[in-house]
Amino acid sequence: MNVYLDNAATTPMDKEVVQAMLPYMTDFFGNPSSSHAFGRKTKTAIELSRRTIANLLKCSPSEIYFTSGGTEADNLAMHAAVNDMGCVHIITSAIEHSAVIKTAQLMSERKGVKLSLVKLDERGTVDLGHLEELLVANGKSFVSLMHGNNEIANLLPLQDVADLCAKYEAVFHSDTVQTMGHYAFDLSKLNIHFLNASAHKFHGPKGVGFIYISKKSKVSAEITGGGQERGLRGGTENLTGIVGMAKALDLCYTHLAEHQVYISNLKQYTAAQLEAAVPDILFNGDSRSVDSLYTVLNVTFPPTKNADMLLFLLDLEGVACSGGSACSSGATKGSHVLDAIGALRAGQASIRFSFSRLNTKEEVDFALEKVKSTCLQAETVG
Repeated sequence: MNVYLDNAATTPMDKEVVQAMLPYMTDFFGNPSSSHAFGRKTKTAIELSRRTIANLLKCSPSEIYFTSGGTEADNLAMHAAVNDMGCVHIITSAIEHSAVIKTAQLMSERKGVKLSLVKLDERGTVDLGHLEELLVANGKSFVSLMHGNNEIANLLPLQDVADLCAKYEAVFHSDTVQTMGHYAFDLSKLNIHFLNASAHKFHGPKGVGFIYISKKSKVSAEITGGGQERGLRGGTENLTGIVGMAKALDLCYTHLAEHQVYISNLKQYTAAQLEAAVPDILFNGDSRSVDSLYTVLNVTFPPTKNADMLLFLLDLEGVACSGGSACSSGATKGSHVLDAIGALRAGQASIRFSFSRLNTKEEVDFALEKVKSTCLQAETVG
């Protein structure tokens, strides 16, 4: 058996999503910018997809823009805030996605924008008191804090942060890549300027995503050379990807409550089994809590001589999991998220297990047996 428990990195496409995309790979292939019937057919498919997503999120279709994924959207939001909306100060945290952290650093270096990191507690929870202090002490701010952390499962109190930003007239962006398709959003009630998603995180295709840009936001084109996406993003649209993404999100919302209970039970079962079987196992961030992102569980195993080989050994046993964000897979250092909260420990392996609705209890039991045997057979250090 081969078991895939790395769904925070990417999810397998739902078969219904594949079926929805197929006609646009074969019969309906016209360029959406063409005025003939072939083009009108595909343009209609794109706009219907936009409307589907907007209806699910309770916003206007004109506030949904298609992108290549979350990283492009993170960049677009930050550039818009600084270049178009007058922000002179960026507030983010040390546990954000690298697309946010690295872009913020570059904006600070190249644009002279002040950069501040909000304080976190030992579990990675954002200090809202310090956030308010930063908003009070600085000029117009751009705040970028992710909704659900992709490594340690912490959930941001989105409404509280949105209200705080509104109080001080800050521009608020939240990376919702890990929570889109897993939680319901009502953008008609949430005071936020930007949020974004990637289809491949909720059983859609890779290479496509979207950004919500509220009507109150001012944004200029980052990719020029065409009038697509109402002039914001030039280039022929990813037709099949957009159709697949809308179908994937619609499927998520149709069975949202059912999936939440099912996946959460798998995660909590895994945590309880590991806790009982592995002495001195540690749970990182808020991932052990029932109130955390229910798809992600991050654990640190006791010291062993082969700690740096644990992921490889599990892979050989047929269990796919990860040590952190797939976007940092080429890095030689450990997880920047665990490092930021003081949970990166020498000689100890930290593993992220991430679940989806397509996982079964039988798969989890198989993975648990392999994890237990791999860890307990290893000679413990000290």
